[in-house]
Amino acid sequence: MSEITSIVQQKKDKERVSVYVDGRFYCGLKLETALSFRLKEGMQIDCDRLDEIQLESEKSQALDKALTHLSATMKTRRQMRDFLKKKGYVDAVCDYVMEKLGEYHFVDDREYCALYVETAGKNYGSRRVAQELKKRGAEEEDIEAALAERTGEAEAAAQAARKYMKNREFTRENLSKAFRNLLSKGFDYETAKDALSSLGVEEED
Repeated sequence: MSEITSIVQQKKDKERVSVYVDGRFYCGLKLETALSFRLKEGMQIDCDRLDEIQLESEKSQALDKALTHLSATMKTRRQMRDFLKKKGYVDAVCDYVMEKLGEYHFVDDREYCALYVETAGKNYGSRRVAQELKKRGAEEEDIEAALAERTGEAEAAAQAARKYMKNREFTRENLSKAFRNLLSKGFDYETAKDALSSLGVEEED
């Protein structure tokens, strides 16, 4: 058994409390729920029981919060789970919400990767796009599938090169900087080199 060491009213939402177990934050609950289950400091409780209480009383609210969070932009499964955890929901509630989001296809990492490649690919190379998707929690297979369908990377690199060299003289120094700029954007060596060639110049090794 564990001990509820503190129940603190949340600053951002006066109708919710943060429950601390054995000195550490464990979960968030509606104040009404905490009162109805007579939770109080010093109370001995099984953490599985706390999970059940939150699941029973807040799974619908958690789903609503997740849907509102998704209404602005698409998210990966990891981003959504991280969002729910930061809101103080236990794993059981997170699992419930993620299952529902998957059932209704509100969260689809394969589709997320495809759309991200389409948008970010207008300015960045595949290496940079892949790195960003990994940071967002996308799986390797979903990233690879999206990149396999990518088109127009050469044109994106050429456009980036033209943008960088605009109002700059075609000196060796500026061309070298342009080449490094393309590499920093995630374009590979050959694509960057071809981009500079499209401007009518050759980047020397």
